[in-house]
Amino acid sequence: MPRIAGVDIPSDKRIDISLRYIFGVGPSNALDILQAARVEPGTKASALSEDEISRIANIIDRDYVVEGQLRRQVAQNIARLRDIRCYRGSRHARGLPVRGQRTRTNARTRKGPRKTVAGKKGVKEQK
Repeated sequence: MPRIAGVDIPSDKRIDISLRYIFGVGPSNALDILQAARVEPGTKASALSEDEISRIANIIDRDYVVEGQLRRQVAQNIARLRDIRCYRGSRHARGLPVRGQRTRTNARTRKGPRKTVAGKKGVKEQK
């Protein structure tokens, strides 16, 4: 398994797909990196030479914010929103959707599994 930017990328896949396993590298970034490194996107990751791997790694280190540094940056941005007490920050703090989605139904990804609240069970009144 080749190791690029501190991440083991799968060697059995095409290099343009394998690069996406690096946090912060998506489809278009992967193609841009390969074009700058002069590597064919259809090449299997296991078939790359050491020179090609080092060229790719150098381009990622030089031009892109990835992995731990990017995760820290995102966490700092969210912490800043919480600190300035803005609406988005309060939504992050409560674990609710941040970008205006509805919460009466759906929003299960952010809210987690349902927490059932005991309510009235349709008990008939006796006279």
